[in-house]
Amino acid sequence: MKIAVAGTGYVGLVTGVCLAEHGHQVTCVDVDEEKIARMQQGVSPIYEPGLEELMRKNRERLFYTTDTCDAYRDAEVVFIGVGTPEKKDGSANLRYVFQAAEQIAAAACRDCVVVVKSTVPIGTNEKVEELVRRKARPGVTLSVASNPEFLAQGTAIADTLHASRIVIGVEEEASGETLRRVYRDFDAPILVTNRRSAEMIKYASNDFLALKISYINEIANLCETVGADIEDVARGMGYDSRIGNKFLQAGIGYGGSCFPKDTKALSWLASFNDNELKTIKATIEVNENQKFKLVKKARRYYDDFRGLTVAVLGLTFKPGTDDLREAPSLVSIPILLDDDARVKAWDPVGVENYRKHYPTQIEYCPTPQEALDGADLCLIFTEWPEVKALTPADFRERMRRAIVIDGRNCYPLKAMEGEGVTYDSIGRKRIVE
Repeated sequence: MKIAVAGTGYVGLVTGVCLAEHGHQVTCVDVDEEKIARMQQGVSPIYEPGLEELMRKNRERLFYTTDTCDAYRDAEVVFIGVGTPEKKDGSANLRYVFQAAEQIAAAACRDCVVVVKSTVPIGTNEKVEELVRRKARPGVTLSVASNPEFLAQGTAIADTLHASRIVIGVEEEASGETLRRVYRDFDAPILVTNRRSAEMIKYASNDFLALKISYINEIANLCETVGADIEDVARGMGYDSRIGNKFLQAGIGYGGSCFPKDTKALSWLASFNDNELKTIKATIEVNENQKFKLVKKARRYYDDFRGLTVAVLGLTFKPGTDDLREAPSLVSIPILLDDDARVKAWDPVGVENYRKHYPTQIEYCPTPQEALDGADLCLIFTEWPEVKALTPADFRERMRRAIVIDGRNCYPLKAMEGEGVTYDSIGRKRIVE
């Protein structure tokens, strides 16, 4: 099929590339000429494992342009995969969605299905449909469908090609049949429902996972107080198939482009409609507090950080991405700098993005080992493989004082016992050497 995709961020570009992988002719649209030029050369504007390889593999079916008229004119299906950033009040900013919808309506010369892939509040698809039908050319029928994405940064390709489910929200049977053709070769269960239910499925899914993370983090904090081990607790919980073992890894909170804004957006939407989602409000509050966990733990060992050298391992909100949005490191590092600490940081892919926030205040190191050299304290924010590969000897021999505060529980406790390292993690026994 002839498909166009508006937006070349995580959602738009990954969607377009994966559709091309399944044989569709796909044109990806963006307003940024520099991004388009890079993609035309086979270079991805985002860091996502496996993405550039698929871009090159499917180059005969993938096209990139800033020309909306050319991209949308003859498309059978147009996906909207633009950003919906958070507003100051927590609601979703839909400006880019409506802007894309207007461009599609102005350009389309044939009947087509406009598919909202972006995460949008319940009822948005109806507004998009009203807009495109009002702006459509005479004789052209544009229908609107909801098709939320369920990808995670770092595993976006696999999450799309081998999706857990494909949700299609339509009000017309013909639109549903068109999208079934789009996903004909995808090996995933397809749920067809109405648009409002599809929009809610996306929010309810993301917010439930965020809630699960905040829940296990609260349990971890209590484990530290009462002497239980969160890893054994989570393992015991995970054997129950009703609970499952996913998203039960205790840590210092979630970040990224989805969970933070989606929890706030659903909470805002509920309040706007005179409802209160108490569990979601609590999820948000717990997560914000959890981001301060490492700094609070560090104050057990130092009254302040003035004059200390602090090694920071990992800057991004999770491994496999260069995304810093809502990353816990962005909460803790300013506190260290305000206390006049010397911060030595390492991250395999996130440094260039971090330089935009702190171009000169931080010493960026090429290896985790060099970040540890001469440090009085080590804070672990991201569980990169290179961090998990470090040994107790790396900390003991390189640091001035081997105090390691691990926000991601990278190492077994037994590996740290008797090794001359003070090791403080999340929801587990503290080892003081």
